[in-house]
Order: sequence, then C-alpha cells, then structure tokens
Amino acid sequence: MPFHFEKKPSLVAYVTCGDPDLATTREVILAAIDAGASVIELGVPFSDPLADGPVIQRASERALKQGTSLEQVLRLAAEIREHSQSVGLVVFSYLNPILRMGLAKFCHVARAAGIDGILIIDLPIEESAEYLREARKNDLATIFLAAPTSTDARLKQIAEVAKGHGFIYAVSRTGVTGERQTISADAQSLVKRIRRYSKVPVAVGFGISTPAQFAAVGKFAEAAVVGSAIVHVIEQNPGREAATVAEFVGQLLIPCS
Repeated sequence: MPFHFEKKPSLVAYVTCGDPDLATTREVILAAIDAGASVIELGVPFSDPLADGPVIQRASERALKQGTSLEQVLRLAAEIREHSQSVGLVVFSYLNPILRMGLAKFCHVARAAGIDGILIIDLPIEESAEYLREARKNDLATIFLAAPTSTDARLKQIAEVAKGHGFIYAVSRTGVTGERQTISADAQSLVKRIRRYSKVPVAVGFGISTPAQFAAVGKFAEAAVVGSAIVHVIEQNPGREAATVAEFVGQLLIPCS
C-alpha cells in the first residue's frame, strides 16, 4: 500500500507543476511534505483543462508558458522521491499528454520515477482497459473520480479497480474545481455509498479550503484533497510560495495533530 493515511483526515495536496516554474514547484512540494502532507498530486498542465476552475486554469496557463511538459513532471517526481520515500506521489493529468507519450512508456517511466498512482481526470472507467493493463504491469495504483451523480454500477467498478491498492477520489459535488464556503452534504452520502462496495481509503476533494472544512471531512473519510486553495496561495505570494504553502498546510493539519 503506497498511501499511508495515518492522520484523519490525511492531506492530499495538489500542485500545478511548473507554476510559476519547476524550481518553485519543487520547493513548494518539499515544504508541503515537511508540513505534513501525506500525498502529493503532481498536476500536469494542460491547454484545455475543462474540469478545472479559474484558479487552476490560470496556473496551467502560467506553467505552459514556461514550457512545462509531462516528461519534466516525471523528472521532478524522481527528484521528490529522492528526498522523501514515504510520501505518496500521484500524477494528476488529462489523457492527452499521456497518449502523446504513449501509455506503455508513460506507465514504465512513471514507476521508475517513484510514482505510486495515476489519476487521469477525463478517462472514464468504461474506456480504461488498456490503461489498467499497463498500470498493473508497473504496479501503479489506478485512481478514479467518483461523483455524487455516479451510478451504483460505476461505483462498484471504481471500487473493483481500487481494491488492494490506492484510494478512491470522491468528488464532493458536481462542477469544476475551486474553493467553496461549505462542504456539500452530497460528499458524506457519496462516501457512504462507496463504502457499500469498498474498504479502500476515500479522499474527498473539490472545494476544500479552510481548516474547518478539512476537519469536517475527517469525520467520514480518510483524506481530504486540497488543490485550488494551495494553487491560490502560490499565485498570491510570489517569491514566498514555499513558506506560505507550508504555513497554510500547517493550519489545515492543526486539528489533526
């Protein structure tokens, strides 16, 4: 099991790699790990990020202007892995950059870089057979999004592929990523539905941005995913990105310590 969710909730921290540049991303990730993040989602910038709100869209634009590529993200992962053997590392990407590299090559290189799991945001589980084969050959956890609108049949499928490794990413509400004032009631009922089919850890994401929201997720799930709020901190603190992200992560985790 590559993912250790010892605190409840544990923090899954998302960053857009290359925003504002890869050297800063590296500093931010190491600071987040030191502050207590259990899993890092390495966001691969993409030109048409349909599932993302304006904060992550802007981060993707900035990263692409820097020329950030999937190959560079995997090299960064290898550097992070040298510094930390215990943190979980997940590549978070749209399908297109992975297809351009080639599924087989991508899975092989990702594993060699120390990646534990993959989340392809726009790949439906119904169309994932080839990806699942390549990922399993390389002992990579395959993480899928479960949404409040997911049918029971789809939740069962997601639970099947998550069995024995990885975690299930429960989307707290429909729509795009972004900070919200409250956690949707749909999140708790979705986690209950997932539990019917799986004992695999569940991470709840989309909209978590405050210590109170983070702590609330811990009452019904193993982990909380924080993305837009971290990317926003990076955007608002040029030159102090790593220090302010470490401070923000520390504030989130205080109720868990």
